[in-house]
Amino acid sequence: MPNRQEHPPHPATWQRCDEHILPLWWDRLCAQTSLQSAALFAGGLFGEDRRRPIAQWFNPAFNAALLVAPETTPEWPVQRFAIFYAPPDAGFVRVHCEPHEWYPRQPRKQPTEQEAFAATVAEAERFLQVEMDFV
Repeated sequence: MPNRQEHPPHPATWQRCDEHILPLWWDRLCAQTSLQSAALFAGGLFGEDRRRPIAQWFNPAFNAALLVAPETTPEWPVQRFAIFYAPPDAGFVRVHCEPHEWYPRQPRKQPTEQEAFAATVAEAERFLQVEMDFV
């Protein structure tokens, strides 16, 4: 069983939901840019939901969300995970964090995709803990 101090519990209002990209992301991206720009963003990530893995948290009380997903288009030789935050009610921003990259053409080179994803998820969980101090 993991040590509770290593992984503090998430505030009850944030729910993990990784099944598919939440429509909230597409709606907010379209509101900030044009439909055409939104379709191209990160290789269609928010519109097509064809790339994995992703991790998402949703706060229905505040209409806010947090997403860990690939930031680069699939054809780039270096892939990178990013954290995207949709604050209460409107907009979204990329959370500035350490680059979490992997090399798909060199699958044995570290960090691997799984290691990069796990590191990004851990950073997103820390962000949620801090965010709850301000919401």
